[in-house]
Amino acid sequence: MALVKHDKIIVEPFLAFGNTETVFLKGRVISAYREKRPSSRNNWLKNILAAIRRYSGSSVPLAKVEIKYRDENYIVSTDEDGVFELQIGECKPNNELSELVTFQVLEPKTRKSPVAHLEVKRYSGNTGVISDIDDTIIISHSTDIGKKFWLSVSKNAFTRRPLPGVSEFYRKLTGNGFYPIFYVSSSDWSLFDLIKDFLRFRHIPDGPILLKDKHINLKNIWKSGGGDHSHKLQKIELLMEMFPKMQFYLVGDSGQHDPEIYAQVIEDYPGRVKDVFIRIVGQLDKSRESELMKLHGSDHFHFIESSEQAIAILEKESIVN
Repeated sequence: MALVKHDKIIVEPFLAFGNTETVFLKGRVISAYREKRPSSRNNWLKNILAAIRRYSGSSVPLAKVEIKYRDENYIVSTDEDGVFELQIGECKPNNELSELVTFQVLEPKTRKSPVAHLEVKRYSGNTGVISDIDDTIIISHSTDIGKKFWLSVSKNAFTRRPLPGVSEFYRKLTGNGFYPIFYVSSSDWSLFDLIKDFLRFRHIPDGPILLKDKHINLKNIWKSGGGDHSHKLQKIELLMEMFPKMQFYLVGDSGQHDPEIYAQVIEDYPGRVKDVFIRIVGQLDKSRESELMKLHGSDHFHFIESSEQAIAILEKESIVN
């Protein structure tokens, strides 16, 4: 009996959010698999088999997807990684119009193509949070490829561990969920459900999750979360443009390139960043920290070793209530 049995071609919708004028939609088309919901009782072997099934799905490039929103139909094509996106303008919130979006594969034709759907979430206001995920809220060992790979395949959403105190820190940073939060990560879309389940299980504020588009499969699973991180800057630029009146708190870690990316954001969008929290992972190069703080001033960057330290900074500076 084969270990993995492919099912039908489906749409996995990931994002449906917007401001008061524009809606942004994103998803991918894959040759799907059937997967049971994970459990905190799963052992490492069950989690490895689940990871194999998760990454066994093949992306479907150049597929055609029909998107229906507010009595309008849109046809989009997937890229080489099976990913599609659509930005719809001039669609202000209207209580008489449904905010439900449906997605269905038109090509390649299948015997029965299921309809997927998402509810559009609108965000507004003058304050928001943009956060990294790996080694910022979830222990990932991103700087150690061996440990990182073992964690990614042997654990699930309910057995992965958060950094101590992150739930309270993010609750305070978002004003108990009053301020919207957006997650930007170099993890790939195959981990989307795991991340959503993890956030919910650990009582960390929910928000749109923007991941790396490059498709990861069983042959290159070890590359998940690695490689070029420039896409993070592109995702943050999307959020900056979509919410031009919003100032952001940026949260990341020193293990990858978050400090440099956030410094670039401060330079490109003056006055749009309230504060930056960088969790120190391992031994932070003092010259690197010094150069960042010298370039942009210590008023923006807070290098922290714990959530308790970050919370103390919030309370001391009266950043949040």
